[in-house]
Amino acid sequence: MNLALAAAAALALPVTALAQQGPSRAEMATETNIAEGMNKIILVGDSTTAVGSGWGPMFCANHTTHAAACLNLARGGRSSGSYRAEGLWDIALGEMRVDGYGTIFVLIGFGHNDQPGKPGRSTDLETEFPANMRRYIQEARAAGAVPILFTPLTRRLFKDGKVERDLDPWADAIRKIAAETGTPLVDLNARSTRIVQAMGPSVQNLTAEIPPPAEVAAAAAIDGVTLPSATGRAKPAPVPDDLRVAKMNWVYDYTHLGEFGGRLFAAVMADELASEVPEIRELLRP
Repeated sequence: MNLALAAAAALALPVTALAQQGPSRAEMATETNIAEGMNKIILVGDSTTAVGSGWGPMFCANHTTHAAACLNLARGGRSSGSYRAEGLWDIALGEMRVDGYGTIFVLIGFGHNDQPGKPGRSTDLETEFPANMRRYIQEARAAGAVPILFTPLTRRLFKDGKVERDLDPWADAIRKIAAETGTPLVDLNARSTRIVQAMGPSVQNLTAEIPPPAEVAAAAAIDGVTLPSATGRAKPAPVPDDLRVAKMNWVYDYTHLGEFGGRLFAAVMADELASEVPEIRELLRP
């Protein structure tokens, strides 16, 4: 039978007969697929984790394996209170309840916007902040997910040659909550502080969203000090009201991350997770 006749004969067969001729799904599955399945990693936090200004995008892109769907739900400007109040946590919970996944891990970290002086976002360190973080843990577990806490990424401000550790109280609170609730912890604050201290006030500029203004760069390189991040900042170009794209202006500061900073601290997160949370190791590329 030539090829044309063979194709015609195949087309004439009933659908059920054609299905019987092909391999089953089980037969087609490889040993690797059967062993791994599909899992999910969800990121919950603020701008230091979010797309456009944090380590989260580089983490999902470069440090997870094909057996993990990585979803970045971090949002700039949010605190442990406002993230829930705006309904963002409800979205995360919905993702935790999606059927079909093996294990769902949710990485949760706040602190920057919980600090005083941020109207509508600040939370009380002694009462609201720990209550919010404990509730995230409880609800994640109730949704069938595995919560993992991480302490806030350090700011890169220096004073008298030392990193200003203004986020220590929030990092300490998260460490305490993790210990008391038996929740895995990534101490990003401690590790990032050591890294930034080793970099010094000049080299740390490489991790920012954009290069620093000339005055800031000179002060860091010559005097070893970090000037206010707005020093010498050029006024951004106006954005037309009818422009149908995101209105995001890149700025130099000591909190947010550019590409190099994102890659650096994404690698740190992956390394710390692989070390501190054994059950997630198979999903990571440290």
